[in-house]
Amino acid sequence: MIEFPDPNLADDEGLIAMGGELTPEFLLSAYLQGIFPWFCEDEPILWWSPNPRMVLLPQEFKLNKSLRQVINKGTFELRVDTAFREVITSCSKIKRSHEDETWITNDIIEAYVKLHELGYAHSFESYFEGKLVGGLYGLSFGNCFFGESMFFTKTDASKAAFYHLVQFALKHQFAFIDAQQPTGHLASLGAKPIPRKNFLEMLEKASQKTTLQGKWTNLI
Repeated sequence: MIEFPDPNLADDEGLIAMGGELTPEFLLSAYLQGIFPWFCEDEPILWWSPNPRMVLLPQEFKLNKSLRQVINKGTFELRVDTAFREVITSCSKIKRSHEDETWITNDIIEAYVKLHELGYAHSFESYFEGKLVGGLYGLSFGNCFFGESMFFTKTDASKAAFYHLVQFALKHQFAFIDAQQPTGHLASLGAKPIPRKNFLEMLEKASQKTTLQGKWTNLI
């Protein structure tokens, strides 16, 4: 494993290191130590571990009335690991109000597609009338999931995919879903900011559990 600087020594913004590579070894080593990459096209690779950390305990997921109706109606067909490249590429094209440019560069796409092929990165997808209209992707080891990004082209499609992720996490007794940065949207779904120190302790325990490596399509 590639050793990164101790995240506990970083400031709250969480910049840990710069440089390195986007190889599976680098990425998996980083996530195992509570660190993730986030940078723009013209920057070196930047590695972060912010304080606090936004985390959802699956059992604390908040299913609001409108999303419950969407789920009960079966508005979307929900799938797992059937369109990973399409999901991450769609996430890279979504314009976000607080970002001038996407951080999901071509290099990031290829790196996470490689992790998907190795059975560590996964996508949860929402389809409407046979068309992909929302989804999210992230990676997993032990009994935790690290959410990276989501997109939607139809209202509630990404929320439905997130609901599907939570149900998967509950079924397979995941300890937590990491959402990285605090946002109002994630808070509305039940995620809470926790001190980085606590997150790293949770991560150490979770990483000792068996990893569900491989495609999750048949594990629903």
